[in-house]
Amino acid sequence: MQLNITNETSLLQTVVIGQPYSIGKQPKLDEAYDAKSYQSIKDKIYPSESKIVNEMLCLEKILKKYGVEVLQPKILKEYNQVFARDVAFVIDDKIIISNMIADREEEQEAYEEIFKSINFKNIYNLPKKANVEGGDIVLTDEVVFCGVYKGSDFSQIKTARTNAYAIEYLKELYPNKIFKELQLKKNDKDPRKGVLHLDCTFMPIGKNKAILYKESFANEEDYHFLVDYFGIENIFELTENEVFYINSNVFSISPKVVISEEKFIRLNQFLENEWNFKVEKIPYYEISKMGGLLRCSTLPLIRKK
Repeated sequence: MQLNITNETSLLQTVVIGQPYSIGKQPKLDEAYDAKSYQSIKDKIYPSESKIVNEMLCLEKILKKYGVEVLQPKILKEYNQVFARDVAFVIDDKIIISNMIADREEEQEAYEEIFKSINFKNIYNLPKKANVEGGDIVLTDEVVFCGVYKGSDFSQIKTARTNAYAIEYLKELYPNKIFKELQLKKNDKDPRKGVLHLDCTFMPIGKNKAILYKESFANEEDYHFLVDYFGIENIFELTENEVFYINSNVFSISPKVVISEEKFIRLNQFLENEWNFKVEKIPYYEISKMGGLLRCSTLPLIRKK
């Protein structure tokens, strides 16, 4: 398999999606490793496996409708494998295997057959102290945007997933690419006070447009960098409530086709009516209660050059 991912929006050809089966019992409150799951458990609205299965089947159906090759990891018994994005990510022709939090390390074993189809020279394992997950790596053709947390309490914050050391490693691996670090606010218990990953607050779509929420960034200048990069007229600004429901976590099949959650009414109508996107709307609200949506559930391997 010849990997190729240089951005978030080129025509999708091959993708891995998460596995909705045998996700295990609902975690206890102290076992939650993100703020949205914490709240869902606390409010007794954590999703059932049957609802998760139904929503992921909708995602698979839409992808196949557009001729996308869909791969899935093998099922691990009693293990939540919904969010494929965190296991690994592709930049250009290389796949980077994430150093995941301890709670999820076993998840990578299920990808063995998929990794075997990739030339071993294009598979990279990070140094032990380099922490990064795919949700914090967002690509345009020119810039690799990296969500990071630089607090000295990194190891104590469950929602801190990507550190500066990992970005330095990636810079060495891709010396010809521009990397832009964006520092994120973190909170383990209140999803309104922090974000899990960069793609939960920012997402490029189409040719030169983006979905964005200002208050998720620890440094306001990072927000202004993104506004200057895309142009204010090319940005859809999310509200606090929309970022709470993770409206930025859409997934592009092509520069003109986006998969979105059916309840993202304002976003979906704007994309269709103002920016002329084809929006494939599917139910994904139950899965969102676990802290991620459509982009989080996918690991793209090949987009058309």
